[in-house]
Amino acid sequence: MAQSDQRGESVTNAARTALPPPDVDGGLPLAAAVLRRRSRREFARRELTTAELGQLLWAADGLTDRRDGRRAAPSAGALYPLSLYAATAHGLSRYDNQTHALEQLSARDLRVELAEAALGQRGIAEAACVLVFSAIAARTTRKYGERGVRYVHMEVGHAAQNVLLAATALGLAAYPVGAFDDARVAELLGLGHGEAALYLVPVGAPPEQPHGRR
Repeated sequence: MAQSDQRGESVTNAARTALPPPDVDGGLPLAAAVLRRRSRREFARRELTTAELGQLLWAADGLTDRRDGRRAAPSAGALYPLSLYAATAHGLSRYDNQTHALEQLSARDLRVELAEAALGQRGIAEAACVLVFSAIAARTTRKYGERGVRYVHMEVGHAAQNVLLAATALGLAAYPVGAFDDARVAELLGLGHGEAALYLVPVGAPPEQPHGRR
């Protein structure tokens, strides 16, 4: 198992990568992050560190209370239908929020193909990481019926905004993407029956910050 420390080495292609604990004490104040957040579609050519990637994943879907399993984004009925994937130069991984680790699913770099599936958006191919949110809506609709679909869409919006604010706080560039071929993205990720891709968020260092924050 690949190990990493809080200095934030780049994510490797190991089968499983432990992520550094999230920083819950420092960083940019929330109001400043809200003020500075912008959709930024150009990226420097560098990878995210494990510390940066871990912070983004935790902000989206990480555990905030281990006693009852509560997560960073609100979920109707605490049913948590979302899954979160990270596509980087090293392959495709799924975030395991129970252990705060990445589980590698494939060594294939999917960023160019994800860009093609998203109407040829260049920023997706050039981002250091493309976060892909998916959901199994049945987890929510079993309790709330068809209205549960709305709740799932609200939840992914909450989680994606958390990522955008966390990226801003880290000095990274990011933007949300909703225009893509659903079936093609599901095929690239190997999603199972009943699981649908809902949102893409490309993230990377901005061009004016090629070496990133350490």
